[in-house]
Amino acid sequence: MKKGLLVACLLLSIGFVSAQAYQGKGDSKFQIGANFQTNGTGIVTTYDFGMGENFSMGLQGSYILGVEKTIGADFGDRIDLKARFNANLGSVMNLGEMVDVYPGLDLGLRNFGGHVGMRYFFSDGFGIFSELGFPLAKYKTENLTPAEELNNQVVFSIGASFNLN
Repeated sequence: MKKGLLVACLLLSIGFVSAQAYQGKGDSKFQIGANFQTNGTGIVTTYDFGMGENFSMGLQGSYILGVEKTIGADFGDRIDLKARFNANLGSVMNLGEMVDVYPGLDLGLRNFGGHVGMRYFFSDGFGIFSELGFPLAKYKTENLTPAEELNNQVVFSIGASFNLN
């Protein structure tokens, strides 16, 4: 535990360069990471484009790789695509230029949901992110099979964030 905390502090201290987590209108971010949820783990990618000083929108795609065999999930059960809308609050909360906190809403193939995430940039081009996603309204609400539940539950994601500006 102490080693993990020390490594995290060292990694975070490297970033006190001129990085900027969200630059406003025209900002462009790409993220790739792992997602963790009940009955499976997978890969997630997001692209966000700044529409205003504190507002961005984008796309998210995810595919669940490690699914328990007893669920019987096929390709259609494992994949999800979403449109995202974020409120980028790092500057509003005076967290510094390297940090962005972004709550948001998403509209996907399986549900209408929400997410809350955070980005930390070590340099102008590279950072890390973590995000928690959750469904607010499922399109199908009755008798979901375990395979249908895969993209209708709380998901935690963590990975790398890239500034495309």
